[in-house]
Amino acid sequence: MMQHLSKIRIPSGGEKVYKDECVFSFDNPESETGLYVCLNSFLGFGRRHVERYFRKTGNAVFLHLRRIKRELPKSDEEPEKKKPTKLAIGIEGGFAVDEKKYDFEEHNSVVVLPDWTKIPLPNTEIPDMVSLSVAAVLAAESATKLAEAAAMAGTWEGEKRIVSKHAENLVQLDNGKKIPPKGWKCEMCDLTSNLWLNLTDGAILCGRKFFDGSGGNNHAVDYYAQTKYPLAVKLGTITPDGADVYSYDEDDMVEDPYLAKHLAHWGINVAAMEKTDKTMLELEIDLNQKIGEWDVIQEAGSKLEPVYGPGYTGMHNLGNSCYMNSTMQVLFSVPEFKQKYADQAESYYDSAPLDPTNDFNVQMAKLGHGLLSGDYSKPEEPEDSNGIKVVKPNGIRPHMFKNLIGQGHPEFSTKRQQDAQEFLLHLISVIERNSRNSSNPCDCFRFEVEERIKCIQSQKVKYTKRADYILALPIPLDALVNKDEFAAYESKRKEVEASGDRLDPKELVRPKIPLKSCIEAFAAQEMVDDFYSTALKAKSVAQKMTRLSTFPDYLIIQLKKFTIGDDWVPKKLDVSVDIPDDLDLSDLRGQGRQPGEEELPEEAGDQSEKVTVDEAVVQQLADMGFPANACRKAVYYTNNTGVESAMNWVMQHMDDQDFAEPLQVLGQPKRNDFAVSEEGLAMIMSMGFSGEQAVRALKATDNNTERAVDWIFSHADELDQPMETEAESASDSQPKYRDGPGKYKLLGFISHMGTSTLVGHYVCHIRKEGRWIIFNDEKVALSEHPPKDLAYLYVYQRVQ
Repeated sequence: MMQHLSKIRIPSGGEKVYKDECVFSFDNPESETGLYVCLNSFLGFGRRHVERYFRKTGNAVFLHLRRIKRELPKSDEEPEKKKPTKLAIGIEGGFAVDEKKYDFEEHNSVVVLPDWTKIPLPNTEIPDMVSLSVAAVLAAESATKLAEAAAMAGTWEGEKRIVSKHAENLVQLDNGKKIPPKGWKCEMCDLTSNLWLNLTDGAILCGRKFFDGSGGNNHAVDYYAQTKYPLAVKLGTITPDGADVYSYDEDDMVEDPYLAKHLAHWGINVAAMEKTDKTMLELEIDLNQKIGEWDVIQEAGSKLEPVYGPGYTGMHNLGNSCYMNSTMQVLFSVPEFKQKYADQAESYYDSAPLDPTNDFNVQMAKLGHGLLSGDYSKPEEPEDSNGIKVVKPNGIRPHMFKNLIGQGHPEFSTKRQQDAQEFLLHLISVIERNSRNSSNPCDCFRFEVEERIKCIQSQKVKYTKRADYILALPIPLDALVNKDEFAAYESKRKEVEASGDRLDPKELVRPKIPLKSCIEAFAAQEMVDDFYSTALKAKSVAQKMTRLSTFPDYLIIQLKKFTIGDDWVPKKLDVSVDIPDDLDLSDLRGQGRQPGEEELPEEAGDQSEKVTVDEAVVQQLADMGFPANACRKAVYYTNNTGVESAMNWVMQHMDDQDFAEPLQVLGQPKRNDFAVSEEGLAMIMSMGFSGEQAVRALKATDNNTERAVDWIFSHADELDQPMETEAESASDSQPKYRDGPGKYKLLGFISHMGTSTLVGHYVCHIRKEGRWIIFNDEKVALSEHPPKDLAYLYVYQRVQ
């Protein structure tokens, strides 16, 4: 050990210590061979990766962490299960996934290579420098926990409600009303629950109707539309500690620091009030605990048989990471991803930089190997004669991958629940950036979309093509095939609720819609009112039709279940879609320009001067949180007629593929130049990099400065190569398409439970070896009743 003392270090404040998990595998201190932490770099390694690192760096001294985890026998006096207080799984206050008790036994030592000399700890004879380093590593907060804490800063569970802008100067009418302490009823119907007191005039009205039909009749929302009185408090939630206050104007739950004064105006003494109704969060949790979508998708009540081995490895929920878990399970069921990452894992490890935690390909290889090797998917150990069993790691915890894929992203860097479709597109973008000099597995998803625009007045046409990865299908609610059954259910539900009761959730009837109807709605002609016709040199009306020019090897279909209600509140459609195992999309193939069709002329010159928008309205929309480019489009396409019409346009076009892209008037040549962020350029150059290197990095990362710095370090071998010309870059960036018959077979699907993408839970089902398998975070089992009709994303594999 003495010959290596010069390389022993003590971790300084803020330095990351990777003592929870290997940087190349999912081995950890509880694995059979434990974890080895380098006392120079503080990176952790599983045993099979230690020598590789020693040969590359010469770092020979490691702290070996070995922890034995034992499950304790159940006590006769089990504590009462706590009711969840957060709509999440596996986090404090959320739905419990493991209520067992454990005992831990630590066996730590110092190991010196190349002979694997082992020195058990504690030991008074080891050099002081080694003792200090070991003590500091053991005392340090792990890199994983530091990243978790950083992500929690923006998570919705701990998010404090904003103080309403109306609270301080709220107008309250002197109309003589006094609110009694009980006996409340909606002033527009007979409901006696889910009641809201308007703080301006004292009106008591029922709240919104929930996705399952329960709740109110929307009378409080309708009342706001008439009066614009902004704040209401939920009766029954008022206590000395506060209450549920909603701002209709700000469209959110808010804080009212003057609530006691506002309630006193209506004769309500806050100090004497007790809670008699459920808060909005409690109602959301209750709704998702019902037998509806939540239980159906998780196949609750079925005796699911666990499966183990290669390809059947679960992923632990790292606090609302189920959207990522389901997406990665589906991706690694596609052969291209296995071949790119899992099969080549060793080569990525051998060529990894000294800090592999920030190398995307290494972390993808680690994830692929972890999911497909079977190393982390083994049956539980049997109990000994005392009812105690040693618990070995099962399933993987992809902390490093989650931190890396979310790095610099405003949403995926947090622990908030995210949308699986948005995450998939983000992941595809990152994979493409990291596959510039190698095969790109996402090529198997890419297809070309053909859009045909026909000017009604001139009868001339224009064909445009674009690349896409997901076929987003609308859900035509007028195409339901169980109209009579659903109408009878709705009638019975309303009748029962009018009497103050509720239907048994088992009687729930959802609208049933064939996937064929969704495809027909996608293929239907659409009228475009604000079309700039280059033939007329003026705005006109046009017909738009969308087809597919190519069919990918694997087709991802998204059902557009998330939409905006008439009250501008995001909601999820609770529908059942009839999904076939075999799908033929041959009729969707585009044919290009047909004989006899005359093309719209290309208009010479830049038409940007003709595009005039009211920048004040654009700024008003942008202040609401919408992308600036989308706001400009909204104002332009509504002819500068004001905020309300522009807002309506935004709501109608939020799902457009080019929603946040710059305004491009048809007939106006597109700009290919890339505007480099001056601030990012200056920051990167201040670190000692050249202007050309900084521009290249910012261009590769869409002006994300943090990711650009990482890009420079991971592409050091490219920095001295001549920078591509714009023509070369455009040539290289041309998408490549695979094509074949439009016939597919269902491979897997991802389902979402909950009323919003911001809450709930994701689960995926994958067909493997002729069987349907459910992947519910770390739980992997044979599926008895795969809920194909309730899913959100579907993956189809092309068949010949």
